[in-house]
Amino acid sequence: MDDRWSQERAWEWYNGHRWLVGCNFTPSTAINQLEMWQADTFDNATIERELGWAGDLGFNTIRVYLHNLLWENDPTGVIERINRFLEIASGKGINPMFVFFDDCWNSTFKPGRQPVPRPGVHNSGWVQSPGSSKVLDPSTWGPLEDYVKGILNAFGDDDRILLWDLYNEPGNNDLGKKSMGLLKEIFRWARDADPSQPISVGIWFDNDELNDFQISNSDIITFHDYHDATHLKEQIYRLKEHGRPMICTEYMARPNGSFFKTSLPVFKCENVGCINWGLVDGKTQTKYHWGSKEGSTEPELWFHEIFHGDGTPYLQDEVDLIRKLTSSD
Repeated sequence: MDDRWSQERAWEWYNGHRWLVGCNFTPSTAINQLEMWQADTFDNATIERELGWAGDLGFNTIRVYLHNLLWENDPTGVIERINRFLEIASGKGINPMFVFFDDCWNSTFKPGRQPVPRPGVHNSGWVQSPGSSKVLDPSTWGPLEDYVKGILNAFGDDDRILLWDLYNEPGNNDLGKKSMGLLKEIFRWARDADPSQPISVGIWFDNDELNDFQISNSDIITFHDYHDATHLKEQIYRLKEHGRPMICTEYMARPNGSFFKTSLPVFKCENVGCINWGLVDGKTQTKYHWGSKEGSTEPELWFHEIFHGDGTPYLQDEVDLIRKLTSSD
């Protein structure tokens, strides 16, 4: 797209920040995006406390999911709560990036009271946005355009926001390249709104058609990597060929061999931003492995998350390493 940032502008933006390091964040009291942001369940106290723990680690960014239903049902309230969230985050030295859409997990959902977690199940209540049926039906995209442009018009010049991550894992849930139509429109809507922050959609799986489009239209290259350090290095070297700054917006899955102790030094050495999955063990239950079954016992080796619900580190040596690397930047 013609309005994509030049490489020079992208690097000027990236070099204007310290090494970007943080986590994907959902407060422990929310099972999904809707419970996080709806008026009745927006949890100021928990957000304040848990972002304080993130800030104490030296994290300077977080990745946070929105949802189109929030805008459709209460646009004024959503703007107010995003602003409150930004006040809390900026007070901890954290600049969030926001995700608009997501092809992952449950395709059916509704506003209001959200389900309780299914014991032992990873992300049992997480929901897609806008949902597979709408992804495949262009006649439903009008409200989605209003949502994207409404948020960007409200916050597109807000220097508390780091970046806009337009669409998480397009093509997931067996959609494949069927997500391309909506993906293209989302980029167009964002370019029309012309935010001052960069926009991106991260690559995450082996679909050349989607990956090529995402890379060629993103201001900053973002990607996911839940593999060991060797795989991570290889992916970084491949993506460096595009000549743009990079941020890994999802990593750290201990049973997969993706650890802080092996990945963080790579990111720092290569000057690549990094955002692990998870902060505090809570309703999302992502300490359990993808595909875990109901009734699973707590794993000895957590999949994601850094802290227990009371703020005690899951592994003290991980917390010590994170603090060491973020403080030495």
